[in-house]
Amino acid sequence: MIIVHKLTEFLFDLFPKAKANGNSNDMLIEELEKYYTFGVYKPKVQIESDLVQIMIDIPSIINQKPAFEKAVAFCEKRKFGEAKPILEKLIKANPTVSEYHRVLGQIFSEEGNQDEAINCLIDALKWEPKNGYALIMMGNIFAREKDDFDTAVKYYDQAVVQNPKDHIAINNLGTNLIQMGKWEEGLKLLEKAYDINPNYPNTNYGIALANEELGNTLIAFDYAIATLKKCGIHDQNLFNHALSLTIKISEEWTKSSAGKKVFKEYKSYLEKESGKKIEVEPTSNIPTAAKIEFAENYDRDFHIIKYNEKYQAVEHLMMHELVHLDFTMQARKENNNMLFISDGNMKTQFIRDYSKSIKTLIGGGYNEASVTGYINALFEGINRQIFNAPIDLFIEDFLYENYHELKPFQFISLYGLVTQGKNAVTDKRATEFVPKEILSVSKMLNLVSALHFKDLFGFDLIAKFNALPFEVKEANRLYAEFLEYRKDRTAGEEYELVQHWGDDLKLNTYFELINEEEFRNNRTDIEGLLSSIEADPFGLESNKRHKEKEMKTFQEKAQEVGLNMAVVMFMVDAMQVFSKMSAEKIKATALEIAMLGTQGINPAPGNNYKLSNIPKKDFSGYNLLAFYYVSWAMAIPEKVDELNLSYEKEYEMALKMNGGGHA
Repeated sequence: MIIVHKLTEFLFDLFPKAKANGNSNDMLIEELEKYYTFGVYKPKVQIESDLVQIMIDIPSIINQKPAFEKAVAFCEKRKFGEAKPILEKLIKANPTVSEYHRVLGQIFSEEGNQDEAINCLIDALKWEPKNGYALIMMGNIFAREKDDFDTAVKYYDQAVVQNPKDHIAINNLGTNLIQMGKWEEGLKLLEKAYDINPNYPNTNYGIALANEELGNTLIAFDYAIATLKKCGIHDQNLFNHALSLTIKISEEWTKSSAGKKVFKEYKSYLEKESGKKIEVEPTSNIPTAAKIEFAENYDRDFHIIKYNEKYQAVEHLMMHELVHLDFTMQARKENNNMLFISDGNMKTQFIRDYSKSIKTLIGGGYNEASVTGYINALFEGINRQIFNAPIDLFIEDFLYENYHELKPFQFISLYGLVTQGKNAVTDKRATEFVPKEILSVSKMLNLVSALHFKDLFGFDLIAKFNALPFEVKEANRLYAEFLEYRKDRTAGEEYELVQHWGDDLKLNTYFELINEEEFRNNRTDIEGLLSSIEADPFGLESNKRHKEKEMKTFQEKAQEVGLNMAVVMFMVDAMQVFSKMSAEKIKATALEIAMLGTQGINPAPGNNYKLSNIPKKDFSGYNLLAFYYVSWAMAIPEKVDELNLSYEKEYEMALKMNGGGHA
């Protein structure tokens, strides 16, 4: 075995007795001979010019590789107690292997025994002065544990001398300069390390820190995000630091005028392109942070962006609305803009599909108004989500690619939206009352948004959704389909994705996508005029004034949407109860309820009634009124109008839900 050292100041540092004697070559040879003696074998040491050669003539030693690999495997699992005796035995049998000493030194360092770690690492360097890992570890210990930056720099410098492409050594040297407050000098070294290996997360984080300190906010943000994306499973601590820095930078940047500036410029561009002015209106009377009202839907010659000033980074959502308008304008130019339409028949289908959940709510004691409002919100909510989820992905891509100054706004805003989505589908009340099919679909669509957020910003929130494996799998499949469109989306093509996802998730019976030109110029049938909905990213927008004007012609034929859903469900129950009775008994029941009616039937909560013809059932006021109406409609239909109960539409819907008849 031949070991070669360069005759440098660093070599004398490794052998301090020779250094203490004025860098004596004779003393150095003596120290080297003593150190490298192995058993009865004494090395031959010679100095020629600036090189020192140590020639060790020892017998061949049995291959120790398996034992060493076993020790390393224990270290990777942090089982240092098992690894240490293996390494000590290897060193005793063959002290000439530098890595044995280096790994043992790493164990001591992990255990907190830095002095013993230093001793082992020096041994490693004596046997192999070019051991880059040992040099870097020595630098790290002196920098982080001994607070001795001068000595740390000496070892880092040596690592760089031995390997000019050692990005870790350069990174650590730069990091230590930053810790000493030498921001610009440290940044230069970190940038050099980045050029060698741009995927090392520590280097990205260091560059982010330095730029944030030096006032280069957007550059700092970019490198902080890059750190999040490049952290591995063993970098959780670094990830947390990078996330904190990202949030800090974003929160500070959202206080600047950058968001208002890009919004103003984009708005001016769209006003010129559309030929319509875009009004901006602050308000607290909207349920979301921002919304757009398209001119065409309100019989106006201008659009309106409404926004709630209390929301952090609201400029991002205002820009989101502008992109929605931009995409619509692009699609109109190609005559393929689509409107999202949902009518009363589709709502009836939704109610029929989830009648069991409605019955559960009614049976749980919730009042009729609450149940009706809940069903309406559920229907509109899932429609809003299936329309927005695919289109939002394209909108956020557009903002990310085209508005660098907006990225910190976008990060904070989307972080909040994804978190809200997660809360909505994991809330205990949601899991208790929302139909499991709807909840699952909503969770999958929210997961798609979370996947996109991870794609853009490197922050993975998927696990927080507590999703089932099939839900995660389906969300990934939907996102993969988006990625296919993402590459070369054409104007209006996003609507294809809306339809595909609606079909796949079995929501397509609750909405229809129709060409805008066809709808505005040719659509006059009652279904189209009943409940047209054009969805924006944060709320379903309908042209109320226009709809009221058109509906006036058809209102006597139209099916009412605002029904008392509790009465509908009680009527379905009545039809099922009466299906088991004779006609005579149904009539007797009708007359019995009529007799009770002479004393008044109060629908307010807390009023309970009994019927002798249905003895095992307690009736609330609305429950009894529903049975009253159905019994007369079945037994004395010619007199039902005389009851003065305005339940015609509830009765029609109950018939549909009961399969078209009473039985």
